[in-house]
Amino acid sequence: MYLVMNTTNMVILFLITFVVTVFSTFFIRHVLIDADISDSPIVSEHRHKTGTPTMGGISFLFAILFVVSLFYKNLPILITSFIMVTGGVMGLLDDLLGLKVKEYQKVVKNISPDVVQIGILNLGVSEEARVTTDKAKKQLEPLLAAGKLEQVAEIPIKYEPHESVKIIAQFLPGIFLVLTSTVWTLGGFNLGLLAIPIVIIAVLGCINAVNLIDGMDGLASGIIAIASFACGVFCFINGNMEGIAPFAILFAICLGFLVFNKYPAKIFMGDTGSFILGSGFAAAVLITNIPYFGLLSLAVPIGSTIISLMHRAHIITLPVEPLHHALNYRGISEVKIVSSYWLITAIACIIGLLIDYFVFIL
Repeated sequence: MYLVMNTTNMVILFLITFVVTVFSTFFIRHVLIDADISDSPIVSEHRHKTGTPTMGGISFLFAILFVVSLFYKNLPILITSFIMVTGGVMGLLDDLLGLKVKEYQKVVKNISPDVVQIGILNLGVSEEARVTTDKAKKQLEPLLAAGKLEQVAEIPIKYEPHESVKIIAQFLPGIFLVLTSTVWTLGGFNLGLLAIPIVIIAVLGCINAVNLIDGMDGLASGIIAIASFACGVFCFINGNMEGIAPFAILFAICLGFLVFNKYPAKIFMGDTGSFILGSGFAAAVLITNIPYFGLLSLAVPIGSTIISLMHRAHIITLPVEPLHHALNYRGISEVKIVSSYWLITAIACIIGLLIDYFVFIL
């Protein structure tokens, strides 16, 4: 029998998910510490975080499986949870492959009184950078010998899975969502067979956007928490009570993880966590049929992704990418960047809710 979610059930769902996430994150953190599974940041400004346990998104899987065992009779919860678990398994595979070190990249510092060019970068006095391109690697030894640069560290770069593995890992959650046959109309349009590529691309894009934004303490979890809460409110004011449940799960998971992931983070979610949040958020937005507001609520991750793509296409040049690392590189503190990103997300969501309520409802 289909379970109808009333207000009491929604509160119970949120509280159970939050509490289980807190306890499972606490447990998984200690397991990861014992297993010595930790992060090795490639960004110079984050080298002090080396040793922080990663792959904390495994705790999300515990929470999701616990919740779905209680609320399996509710279809939106069941399908969203199924897609999140699929995304989590794919992200876990990516994390496990990433434990293998591909290479060690040198970090150099400009110790001369002048600007030093290496690769595509112009290093100012006392600035640091990773030596990544072939051109920079060829220039390194002469610059070291000339006393213009000093090597200050070597950073392990994780092994990147084969392209076919990455494609399967990122496409599979979207393919599974298509196979559930729950998304055939979207934003007032009957999609028909167009639903297949649209759903797959939407899930793929959301996974990558969340994965890209997951680079500072509490950044991704905070943004998805705000976006999920706002989407739940959007569903409420539009009378879509059943649509609140998937977003309540996402909101609770993010808040529970933030207990340990807020600055200074005691654990990182890794690809396991970002794949879960990305695939889950996309599934919830598509199932509840709120694509326009869903896109607005992810304005920050989408904007950051666009800027990174522009950098890779050589339209713009960033000292490092993505944008939040570039801002940190330029001297803005991590706390200010994260707070600003949260604030921008909240403002975008509030504007969207106000427009929806006063323009389309009243």
